[in-house]
Amino acid sequence: MRAKPSDAKLIDLFLDMLAAEQGAGNNTLEAYRRDLADLSGFLAAQGQTFVVAETQVLRDYLADLDARGFKSSSVARRLSAMRHLFRFLLNERVRGDDPAAILSGPKRGRGLPKVLSVADVDRLLTRAKVLTEQAEASPQERFRALRLYCLLEVLYATGLRVSELVSLPLSAARSGARMIVVRGKGNKERLVPLNDTSRRAMTGYLAALEALKAPKQKNASNSKWLFPSFGESGHLTRQHFARDLKELAASAGLAPRLVSPHVLRHAFASHLLHNGADLRIVQTLLGHTDISTTQIYTHVVEERLKSLVRDLHPLAEK
Repeated sequence: MRAKPSDAKLIDLFLDMLAAEQGAGNNTLEAYRRDLADLSGFLAAQGQTFVVAETQVLRDYLADLDARGFKSSSVARRLSAMRHLFRFLLNERVRGDDPAAILSGPKRGRGLPKVLSVADVDRLLTRAKVLTEQAEASPQERFRALRLYCLLEVLYATGLRVSELVSLPLSAARSGARMIVVRGKGNKERLVPLNDTSRRAMTGYLAALEALKAPKQKNASNSKWLFPSFGESGHLTRQHFARDLKELAASAGLAPRLVSPHVLRHAFASHLLHNGADLRIVQTLLGHTDISTTQIYTHVVEERLKSLVRDLHPLAEK
């Protein structure tokens, strides 16, 4: 009789499948590993494993998460991980049933994304531009200011995920390029257009990067990344960018807690939709696989439609 595989082994097999078949990135894989390891620990305390767990003990686990104070969004994420795992075990014939198939998650409304107004974004960009023009700044300070300004202009022009932005290759800034190729979630590529302002910001930043070709900066300046650093990844980290952005927000008179790279991505999408962009086009630009993910912005479309009917309908009250 064959020994039943351990939970740890099954988690490894499941993550291998996600990486190979769905192109899941490292962050996604680590999140699944943490969630499933927590489930495995709960089952072990009940004398059970993934191979023999029944629906009721999985319900007990969800109740335990709630008792531990997990938000409904976190409970829903762990339920999703469970469903994916047990569907995998059924498909691989490790189990003959799927105990998670009939589980229901916490009811939760999908919150609207935080969005900066066009005026707020303009304040951020204006302040970032001013910092690049300060005569008393040292070469290193001016370089950092140009880098932050470039990051901001490209982010607001394209709506990239912060992980996509900081890991852009140097080739993305090639002279005259009006489109960049972005490798997003699931290793999928998409074309994203650049506007003239973001291209000029790139040109100014690249000139400053070129000026850093002193011996001590050689490794960074010869990097394949557009935003190189000496860290393990070889490029600027999203945490570093987020930190710089909050400092900029404070100096621009905005509340730092309301400003992040993700909020600027939301601003990109919301401002496009408010000005008449098609939801499907925005979905493509954002790199969303499913239109339902983009539909968090439908409140913007609804408000615009209401204003169009109010302003343009021949029988509307004037």
